[in-house]
Amino acid sequence: MKITHTAANPTRRGNADWFTGTVWQDPVIDAPGPARVRAARVSFEPGARTAWHNHPLGQTLHVLHGVGRTQSWGGPVREIRAGDTVWIAPDEKHWHGAAPGHGMVHLAIHEHQDGVHVVWLEKVTDAQYGVEPQRTE
Repeated sequence: MKITHTAANPTRRGNADWFTGTVWQDPVIDAPGPARVRAARVSFEPGARTAWHNHPLGQTLHVLHGVGRTQSWGGPVREIRAGDTVWIAPDEKHWHGAAPGHGMVHLAIHEHQDGVHVVWLEKVTDAQYGVEPQRTE
């Protein structure tokens, strides 16, 4: 058993190549092999978002606070809120982030395959981000 104290993993700002706006990441776990899980608490300021990206083994997002948006390539923009859980299939091109005027915090959980846990692609344009989202109950 290993306990990692919070002071050992300082908050880091999201890389500007991968995010638009201000994003903060707090590592939760990057498990040693043979485990492959990685998780982080990610805080998006209003309007902040990821670039398009995919994960070789998929990703789970669990929204802890606020209102956000997410979209798969070719699909509708969807609204997500605190308590919602999103499953993104392996290699599914997608983005996620906060809604305009609202912050959003989620846990991002995924596994790596051969050391690769995410493939970053192009930035989400303002036009793509600005599409009115759908909310399903």
